[in-house]
Amino acid sequence: MQDGPLQGLRVLDVSTILAGPLCAQILGDFGADVLKVEHPATGDAMRGHGKSKDGHPLWWKEVSRNKRTIGLNLGRPEGAELLLRLAERSDVLVENFRPGTLERWGLGPDRLHEVNPGLVIVRITGFGQQGPYAARPGFGTLAEAMSGFAHLTGDPDGPPTLPAFGLADSVCGIAASSAAVMALYHRERSADGRGQVIDMSLLEPLMTAVGPSPTVYDQLGIVETRHGNRSTNNAPRNTYRTSDGHWLAVSTSAQPIAERVMRLVGHPEVIDEPWFATGRGRVEHVELLDELVGDWIGGRTRAAVVAAFTEAGAAVAPVYDARDLTGDPHVRETGMLTTVEDPDLGPLLMHNVMWRMSETPGRIRFTGRARGADTDQVLAGELGLDAAELAELRERQIVR
Repeated sequence: MQDGPLQGLRVLDVSTILAGPLCAQILGDFGADVLKVEHPATGDAMRGHGKSKDGHPLWWKEVSRNKRTIGLNLGRPEGAELLLRLAERSDVLVENFRPGTLERWGLGPDRLHEVNPGLVIVRITGFGQQGPYAARPGFGTLAEAMSGFAHLTGDPDGPPTLPAFGLADSVCGIAASSAAVMALYHRERSADGRGQVIDMSLLEPLMTAVGPSPTVYDQLGIVETRHGNRSTNNAPRNTYRTSDGHWLAVSTSAQPIAERVMRLVGHPEVIDEPWFATGRGRVEHVELLDELVGDWIGGRTRAAVVAAFTEAGAAVAPVYDARDLTGDPHVRETGMLTTVEDPDLGPLLMHNVMWRMSETPGRIRFTGRARGADTDQVLAGELGLDAAELAELRERQIVR
């Protein structure tokens, strides 16, 4: 069975929480053979993130799917040497230790490229490998704060607001998977087949996602501020409560959509106002537009509003919780969520692979495994260690 466009590639995932593991998960979803390398005693801290059922971490089941697991102490010379031997036969290595850590263990890019010049090394840190903040501890929360995201999120008279999930790590992990494939493509096209080092910070991808605020400040001297669920680019754009207590989001980024919304809610007269012709003009009259749309939606149920907007060709979506999302017919029919058989929990619902490819679709081959589940297969079957060597390394807590 075709496992995806990356079938035949080997990825070493020596990263933890969350950007690196997500990068490797995406590569694995599309066919790469991913080896998850964990500390033999403590394992990856991702195992302790999120909720568990019967002692089995649920997030781990998803973010470590399609990954074989081995326990290896990279801080010990024998463990570092084993990783080098694995790196010899790998295409990508993903890590997110503080700058200088791999070098201290004798596993820096120079040494890795000495044993495998074609290796692509993805280095994920909070602030990058260089610069004044390079040595600082870096987590997604800090990137969400520094990127401008928290400053722009929340009510105008409220505090800066952080996301309720790993936004910076997730954006970075997706970006890192793209960067890794770009480097692999370059390797295939280059005459010498050399890999390269990718310096990926948590901060930069989220700065890009937040938008052009630095350019606006540079050119206009304007510091943008929080504005709740409204937009500074178009109106009406907000969340509105229905008569049965649900919330709906409305967007009018396109002029025809804005006109359809106002006709639907019974106020076509505002369309003829000169200010209505641009998103900027509508923003200047946001209070009026929000009142007109909010009153109309507030007098109807969620189902009635969605049906009316759909018939009118206007843009609306319900604000979902997890229960709503798992029951949505579009999500189900298109396979955005899928059920995978797990050896510990049985049928397990999780996000599907992130996009559909017509010729080389990815797939979930298996869910996240126990610590060291594949150590013997990899170290004995691929590197040729015998039973006595493995037993000695386990006794010394170098492998698990």
